[in-house]
Amino acid sequence: MKRTIITIIIIAAALGGIVYLLQKNKAHNEAETKEAAATNPKVAVRTDTATNRMMNLAYIANGTFEPKQMVTVSAETQGRVVRISVNEGDHVKAGQTLAVVESDRLNVNVSNAEVNLSQAKSDLDRYESAFKSGGVTEQQLEQAKSKYETEKNNVRTAQLNAKDITIKTSVSGIVNSRKIEPGTYVSPGTAAFEIVNVSTLKLRVNVDEKNVATLRVGQEVEVAASVYPEDKYTGKITFIAPVADGSLNFPVEIEVQNASNQPLRAGMYGTATFGVNKQADVLIIPRTAFVGSVSDNRVFVARDGKAIDTKVVSGRSFGNYIEVLSGLQAGDVVVTTGQINLLDGTEIEIIK
Repeated sequence: MKRTIITIIIIAAALGGIVYLLQKNKAHNEAETKEAAATNPKVAVRTDTATNRMMNLAYIANGTFEPKQMVTVSAETQGRVVRISVNEGDHVKAGQTLAVVESDRLNVNVSNAEVNLSQAKSDLDRYESAFKSGGVTEQQLEQAKSKYETEKNNVRTAQLNAKDITIKTSVSGIVNSRKIEPGTYVSPGTAAFEIVNVSTLKLRVNVDEKNVATLRVGQEVEVAASVYPEDKYTGKITFIAPVADGSLNFPVEIEVQNASNQPLRAGMYGTATFGVNKQADVLIIPRTAFVGSVSDNRVFVARDGKAIDTKVVSGRSFGNYIEVLSGLQAGDVVVTTGQINLLDGTEIEIIK
């Protein structure tokens, strides 16, 4: 018991000593801070000047090439594949037969329907003769006519189904993949081939809100492919999304005619350049002048030895420089480093 009490006293003394040292250090640090503030109350910053410059308005956006058309050709009837006419990589034309499905059952259906039609025609002829002599009623004759029309429709349906024994493509292009083999049993809707049309490609890119306003459907755009760095293609804008995504970017589609000598392929990396050879006189400041991100639209202006928190409206991006639409004038000096230590009205010292 006595030993426990001694242990508690020792621990309490140690804790008391630690608290005393912490308080002493805190007081010392506060004293040093006050002394530093008294000798150097200004915050050191670097600055730059808002200026008007002739800037290249070209805007670059990256994306990947996609095929203009990609169609999955499916079987339209049930049966076993007996012949395939194309292989992967083959060029095909719209309406071309790609495969043939076994048709014995379908031909039997046509034959049965034709037999029923012949029987219905014989019955109708007999009823028409009997009606003239009063052997059948008018209602019975009408029923025979109705059955004959029904059997004619059944024959047409069976014939149409029999024509569906071939699997055909509705678009021209290249066989990108073949999903069936001879002997495969297919049902209506079974995917058989994937056909892609790359005679024309689509380059899909994202354009930010500050640049999309200058774009129009039908506008020509310079396009480049990373695999052919020396070649340039001329594309045409075919779609501009009416709604932005979560990053305030608008999907834009550009149609590009493929070249035979340097063929583009779907999935290749591409670059679109908007506004080539266009320049404008704009007011710009360094990107580093913005507090936080550019979208926050806040800068500190150096005025009369103080940092003034200023709201601006940013415009287009020119690499390391940002256009300012309002909030600043040419000649205003903006803080580019040291903003983390600033509040509105903080005294500053500009360093080189």
